[in-house]
Amino acid sequence: MRFLFAALAAIAVVASSSVARADKRVAFVVGNGAYRNVATLPNPPVDATAMAATLRNVGFDVVEGVNLTRNGMTEKLLDFGQRAQGADIALFYYAGHGIAINGVNYLLPVDADIKSEMDVKLGAAINVDVTLDQTMADAKVKLVFLDACRDNPFAARIRSASTRSVNVQAGLAEMKSGEGTLIAFATGPGQTALDGDAGRNSPFTRALIAHVTQPGVEIQQAMTEVRAQVSEETKKAQLPWGHTNLIGSVYLNPAPLPATNTVGAAPAIAPRSGNTDVELEFWRSVRDSNKPEELNAYLNSYPNGQFRSLAQARLAALENGGTKDKQDMTRTLTAVDPATFTEEASQITEDQIGLDRGQRRDVQRRLTGLGFDTKVTGKFDDETRSVMRRWQAARGYPVSGYLNQLQHKALLSEIVANLQSEAAEPESHPSRHHASGGGGRRYYRSSGGGGGGGFPLFGGMMGGLFGRH
Repeated sequence: MRFLFAALAAIAVVASSSVARADKRVAFVVGNGAYRNVATLPNPPVDATAMAATLRNVGFDVVEGVNLTRNGMTEKLLDFGQRAQGADIALFYYAGHGIAINGVNYLLPVDADIKSEMDVKLGAAINVDVTLDQTMADAKVKLVFLDACRDNPFAARIRSASTRSVNVQAGLAEMKSGEGTLIAFATGPGQTALDGDAGRNSPFTRALIAHVTQPGVEIQQAMTEVRAQVSEETKKAQLPWGHTNLIGSVYLNPAPLPATNTVGAAPAIAPRSGNTDVELEFWRSVRDSNKPEELNAYLNSYPNGQFRSLAQARLAALENGGTKDKQDMTRTLTAVDPATFTEEASQITEDQIGLDRGQRRDVQRRLTGLGFDTKVTGKFDDETRSVMRRWQAARGYPVSGYLNQLQHKALLSEIVANLQSEAAEPESHPSRHHASGGGGRRYYRSSGGGGGGGFPLFGGMMGGLFGRH
């Protein structure tokens, strides 16, 4: 909710000034890192969170997701396609594993388990060309950013299973942009990009956040700065690639136009005032956050901002565990059995705990209270498993997405702000508890398009929705 309020306030501030901004701008932002069948990527969820916050700050309606399964990605794409119809600017951002087979690019959901080329073509991966055509075709300006140029984790399987020649290349294959489109890769076609330090933004995403929403900077000029920054940071090991067919100039954050009666230095002052108001709203939205990625999003958007020192101090306090808020939201480590850090958890060990629906809800509520947001449903679905893996990784426990008795005991020992009062409400008001699904807290809610799994092919699904054949 903090980012939502900040985005609304920012839009109101900009609307009150004389800014030439597009009427309707929609973005799809997804970062996949918690892969189940290949090595995980630590940074894409952090990248997506920061990018989503940056785009909301300049007025984008963002369809956001992290660590999505194939059905989850399809649901988000359907939502994005509906919102992007008739948009002035539609922006597509993806961070995670991507693969190229025979010159066609695909994005990998976290549940991808590809054994052959046929698996890819039958929908185990998301076809980039089909996706962009089905979701963004009606937009006037289309911007595509793919931070997915990593080694193909399924390359050996696909080659060994094929009875004919299959071109499985490193990185992504070159794409050509249509009219009104800009496409940018983290590195050149057929090359692999760096993921960066764990828990931080990748070089490409960090540069995007720093430049593409700078006031008064045209998008192609911004991409020149992005390439320069990435090349410098990686010591020329990585150079972003792009292809554009934009018609006219595109600004994600236009500088406010000077009033007609201003003279001299007055125009230079006007942009600073409007931008300061937007920065203030952004800072208010993250200043009390316990999530480093949200504070880093502010620092990336305003590297020389007026609250820079406060943001850096807050980050240092979170990393050192030295603030009262941090102490209130986390556990006492001395109460954790040392075996918790070594004993593996699985479906079997979790079943041995014997958690009923109410206890599962309590686990979900505790995770959310600790900053690992998930829906409180009493069912450990894919989203909850992903959140559990994040919690386990953050605590130094063996990462599996399942609990054992030691981990469950450790979770119960963690101090969660306001948990007791919230947990007590369902006992007194069982009917309201059932209706709210969350005991009054804010939980992420999907768009509810449950038809995502009914079609075996992604292309058929998207075509069915939008009527394109």
